[in-house]
Amino acid sequence: MEPNLTSEEDPSKRRIRSFVRRDGRITKGQHDALDLLWPKYGVEYSNSLLNFSDLFQRNQPITLEIGFGNGGSLAEMAAAQPDQDFIGIEVYRSGVGQLLQRIERDKLTNLRIINADAIEVLTHMIAPDSLQTVQLFFPDPWPKKRHHKRRIVSESFLNLITSRLKKGGCFHMATDWENYALTALEELNDYSRLKNMAADCAFLERPAHRPVTKFERRGQRLNHGVWDLMFECR
Repeated sequence: MEPNLTSEEDPSKRRIRSFVRRDGRITKGQHDALDLLWPKYGVEYSNSLLNFSDLFQRNQPITLEIGFGNGGSLAEMAAAQPDQDFIGIEVYRSGVGQLLQRIERDKLTNLRIINADAIEVLTHMIAPDSLQTVQLFFPDPWPKKRHHKRRIVSESFLNLITSRLKKGGCFHMATDWENYALTALEELNDYSRLKNMAADCAFLERPAHRPVTKFERRGQRLNHGVWDLMFECR
């Protein structure tokens, strides 16, 4: 059981988390990248709001991705859209190390990484009405019914991301679990601050700007469908 907390304490510390910390094996290359490249491309977690113009030395639309995995698709998006800036959040250091290597290899100046809990980052480091896009690609589906409470898409999550999105900004989710897709679609369609960008208020075909991810390819091998949901912030 979790201890009782006072109302003054950070609510992120008493919520049910959508991930389990398990760093796993980190390769030598990833370890070296964490040591050598983090100061160049990493952003330390803090309780202070980020200044995007200071971070990127310019003022361009910001896309924030929650849980980028190995970072391959995020790096592709950053490379394909040099006129936009990207922030990736990931809790697993192996993925952070891998993306750091990719950023250095591809000389991506418009991508930065935060190694922390996305909810805490959004709560403490991201200013209201500052993001153009929030991406959530292939989050942990927590397929067992008793674990559905761990799924990240919830009313409190939607309250948080819509407070950080600009009016007209976009929340883009993709999943290869049909049950999660249907549940998320219902929650998102019922949420008053978001408007489904699909004409039939259902799913969209994968937009050209979203690369096929490792998890998507895995899903295709398992004959899973893939569902994209895109909602505009009102």
